[in-house]
Amino acid sequence: MKIIILRKALIGAVIASFLVSAYASAQNTQGLSYLDYPLPPPDQQGPPSNREIIKTTAVYTQNGKNITKKDQAIRAYDTNQSGVKVTDGGILTLKDSTIATTGVTTSDENSNFYGLNAAILAESGSKIKIKNSTVSTSGNGANAIFATGAGSMVTVENAKIKTTADSSRGLDATLTGIVIANNVDISTQGTHSAAIATDRGNGTIIVTGGIMRTSGMDSPGIYSTGDITVTDAKISASGSEAAVVEGKNSIYLRNTVLVGTKKRGVMLYQSFSGDAEVGISRFIMNEGSLSAGDGPLFYATNTDTAIYLKGVDLTTASGILLEVGAGNWGIQGANGAVVDFKAEKQILKGNIICDGISTINVGLQNFSMLEGSINQENAAKSAALTLDLTSRWIVTGNSYLTSLINRDTTLSNIEDNGFTIYYDAAHSANNWLENKTYQLKDGGILTPKI
Repeated sequence: MKIIILRKALIGAVIASFLVSAYASAQNTQGLSYLDYPLPPPDQQGPPSNREIIKTTAVYTQNGKNITKKDQAIRAYDTNQSGVKVTDGGILTLKDSTIATTGVTTSDENSNFYGLNAAILAESGSKIKIKNSTVSTSGNGANAIFATGAGSMVTVENAKIKTTADSSRGLDATLTGIVIANNVDISTQGTHSAAIATDRGNGTIIVTGGIMRTSGMDSPGIYSTGDITVTDAKISASGSEAAVVEGKNSIYLRNTVLVGTKKRGVMLYQSFSGDAEVGISRFIMNEGSLSAGDGPLFYATNTDTAIYLKGVDLTTASGILLEVGAGNWGIQGANGAVVDFKAEKQILKGNIICDGISTINVGLQNFSMLEGSINQENAAKSAALTLDLTSRWIVTGNSYLTSLINRDTTLSNIEDNGFTIYYDAAHSANNWLENKTYQLKDGGILTPKI
């Protein structure tokens, strides 16, 4: 294989036409090119004295053109140096190659937002396709695969990716950039090094198949400040949550194994750091499995949240299915969460807990089952439960509901185990209960809260 060291060469080939057309709408706007002059967008810039101009370099740089190369061995050693960088609408196809970098970044922010020091970098509307290749980095701030700016895209197929230092993610997209990965093996070892991540500016990542592992502290398998979709993959994090959604962004998983062996399973929050817009944090999972270690399976704080599960195998050692409340972000007293939790064809086991500035709305439908207590400490600002005719609730502790909507008005779908369920008689949703006390089938009662 040919060694390329600090010189420009021409490489090219057209990325598969079906990928280009599939994302044409994302490519029609003018491309952004922040790396050679990596300032934040105008509405995020500070005073001139706070701006840092960093001239980026790469071992292989391509400006425009269509080029194809194979059997390349690209090594980058210098600070802020990428292995491959394609700019100005260029298209590069790189096959059967090895890309490795050892240099460190001088700016974590520019590495996180614009791909400074990344091993593979597509920016200003460019496209890179990597196939049957290996990508590795060992310096701080060295993301492996990075797409930034409107119209920029990296596709990766049958590749192995490894990063060992801090702030070095496997796949990363920012400022509406797109990364598509098929059958990729990813491992990261440093802190703040998610296997799959988006950062500022609503990037999009689509992953099909593959295995992803993270071992560093605060390095979830998935970290979304954009839109991330994963199908038929296996993802594990041993030093962090399995997945995190920040702000008005989403994670969608289908038939995927997601494991968090430490901390929580999935965290949904808003940090107000400027990386994520304020809005509903969404986590959607269809089939597959999700497990958590020490913490709750789901944790929400300082954001509005929508969680939807269908046919997922769930495991939590803590016994807590969902925890909602104030945390380390936002203004104390106003940093609770609102969670809309829907389940379909789903078995749920674990308690649901909520603090006094937070709200939970739980809906079970299409043969779903919850085994646990809801708001056992009577602390929630609001706690609501809706059951359809096919779903049931196995109660494991006294529970306090602001509202109960049950399509089975006989209450036979509630297995009370002798516990008491309290409801707010003043809430209009509970008018059907007529402020009465009902004897449940296992010796417990459903009664108005005094």
